[in-house]
Formats: sequence, C-alpha cells, structure tokens
Amino acid sequence: MTVKDTKIPGVKIIEPDCFGDSRGWFMETYSTEKYAQLGIHNVFVQDNHSMSSKKGTLRGLHFQNNPMAQAKLVRCTRGKVIDVAVDLRKGSPTYKQWVSVELSAENKRQFYIPRGFAHGFLTLTDDVEFEYKVDNLYSKEHDRGIRYDDPSIGVDWGTLLEGMEPILSEKDVNGPLLEESDINFVYEGE
Repeated sequence: MTVKDTKIPGVKIIEPDCFGDSRGWFMETYSTEKYAQLGIHNVFVQDNHSMSSKKGTLRGLHFQNNPMAQAKLVRCTRGKVIDVAVDLRKGSPTYKQWVSVELSAENKRQFYIPRGFAHGFLTLTDDVEFEYKVDNLYSKEHDRGIRYDDPSIGVDWGTLLEGMEPILSEKDVNGPLLEESDINFVYEGE
C-alpha cells in the first residue's frame, strides 16, 4: 500500500495494493493493523454509501460539530469524483486551506480526512457510488455544512463548473458561509 501525505498534515491519500489476474482483482480496503501503521488509529463505527446519478452533483462541504465530529476514510467505487477536505480547526497553521484528490473506481484511491475538517465531493461522471467509513455515529443535532463556494476558502472545483451551476441539495444551497457558522473545532497541535 502506498501513502501520500498532503500539504495539510494528517490528511492522506492511500493507494491500496490491488492483486489481479485473468479472473479480475482483489484488494483489502481496510485493516485496523495496516492503517494503524499509517498513523490512522480511528475506530470506524459506521459505513455510508451514496449514489449520485448525474455528473456535476456536488455534495458538501459537510461536517459534524464536536462532540460528534467524524474522521472519514472515503473512496469512490463507481465513476469518478474530485474529493475535497477543508481544515476548519481554529488556530491551525493550515486553517481554511484545502486539499483535493481525484478518486475513481479505476484508481482505487482512498482519502483519509481527520476530525476538524469539512468534506465534499463533485461528481465527474454520471452514476457515481461513493463509500465512506466514519469514526462517530451520525448526529442530526451536530450535522453542519458550509457553502461549497465560500470565498474565504476558495475551493477550486475545477473547470467542470465553469459556466454551469452544480447540482445541489436544498441543504447545500442554503448552507452558511464559514463566518456565519457555529463551527467549534480548535487546533490542538499534531
């Protein structure tokens, strides 16, 4: 397995080993022992699976406030997405910075996003299936989002959005800007 650190410490791109032959392929998508060796010690308690039927669907930027914050291990199992993590930890040296990675069924990459980050993705194909492990259960009371196009963050969603509006949920259309949100993440050092 190959691990690539990103410009934001703690956010990782993981490329699992994939073994193939004439029958197809096999890969281990998660192992507590192997991921602990990568510095990922979370106990994942819930798996989520979403399907987006149309290219240009944007889901995000989402997170859960403390004490129900979630670390995520995400992957795209059908189609292709641009996946984004935004540091929302007040006091962090990388506060409001973001990283992105292309995830697809073909490249089999995973993206690890620690607690204290917002997460979102944009579908680059029709019929996208997306899976993610989280280390805290869903809590409607703590569920939050901020605008995908917040100018104080400036995520570059790529040329796909030039001249078109993304397909958004009502929640994402009405999401607040970062300065209007009640985010309660605080940087505690690495």
